[in-house]
Amino acid sequence: MTSGAWIAVTAVALALAFGLWRLATDGRFRGTHAVRRSGAVAPPDDAPAERPAADLVAALGEPLGDRATLLQFSSAFCAPCRATRRVLAEVASLVDGVAHVEVDAEHHLDATRALSILRTPTTVVLDATGAEVTRATGAPTRDQVLSALARL
Repeated sequence: MTSGAWIAVTAVALALAFGLWRLATDGRFRGTHAVRRSGAVAPPDDAPAERPAADLVAALGEPLGDRATLLQFSSAFCAPCRATRRVLAEVASLVDGVAHVEVDAEHHLDATRALSILRTPTTVVLDATGAEVTRATGAPTRDQVLSALARL
């Protein structure tokens, strides 16, 4: 084979590997991480925990769900965001005490940065107190959302 053919085969193999990786990881809920602010000093142990996601929901004028809140970060031209919106609204209507709040990531850049949202759609699951429990990047399925809520 010529070197051009080898380059083409390598490019196709890399694209296929990347596509399979994205297929396997998109929409899967993972454990949460501690939200860190640059230059911030750790609060004392008796200080109330910082809840930037709950603060964002309150700033939007939306109430937290009695059991959980599905906080969706989306953007205007995101096709998977529309599918995620439908799935999360359906789950919120099926499960009592679950609220769905959609946030436009472009208009809430401070919250997007504070919560380390790197792409849309990102779904953050909050418990009744507003603490982040888990998150998923990409469009989750209804069963994935229901299983994440079952862990609460």
